[in-house]
Amino acid sequence: MATWNSRGLRGSTLEDLINRTNEKYQENGLALIQKIPTPITPIKIDKDERHITLAYFDQKSTVDYIGVVQGLPVCFDAKECAADTFALANIHEHQVTFMHSFEKQGGIAFFLIFFSHRNEFYYLPYVHLLYFWDRAKEGGRKSFRREELNPEYFLPKKQGVLVPYLDMLQKDLEEREE
Repeated sequence: MATWNSRGLRGSTLEDLINRTNEKYQENGLALIQKIPTPITPIKIDKDERHITLAYFDQKSTVDYIGVVQGLPVCFDAKECAADTFALANIHEHQVTFMHSFEKQGGIAFFLIFFSHRNEFYYLPYVHLLYFWDRAKEGGRKSFRREELNPEYFLPKKQGVLVPYLDMLQKDLEEREE
């Protein structure tokens, strides 16, 4: 059973940026995306400060976000990376399985990766992840390097949107049609 502690807050800045982006998309009628909370059982609670200091995860979570964009079901997970190499150990088998099932139902699954040391966001389509995932399963690298990624999927800087992933979602859809 996994334990939660303050280490789990590492991605909270990334989460805040995505949540604010999702609010903007909802305000503009572009998308309705919700953060999926990870179910936990509190073990220790600081009564003075009224917050949980130790907890156990109830179950494996699937993805961080799920919703709909212009009638299209989408799900995605956000990951932060402090180097130019992303370890596939940061992605869990049950997440890949969920995304596979989601796509089989007509949805679009992807990862948003934040290369924090470069202040860059990357949209990783599920099918692109599968290439790296399968390579690792076949005995290859258990990570991928930034230079292996398709440069067209790095998110552009955009006025008024912190993590403008809808542009890359559109590109993903167009490539699927080809």
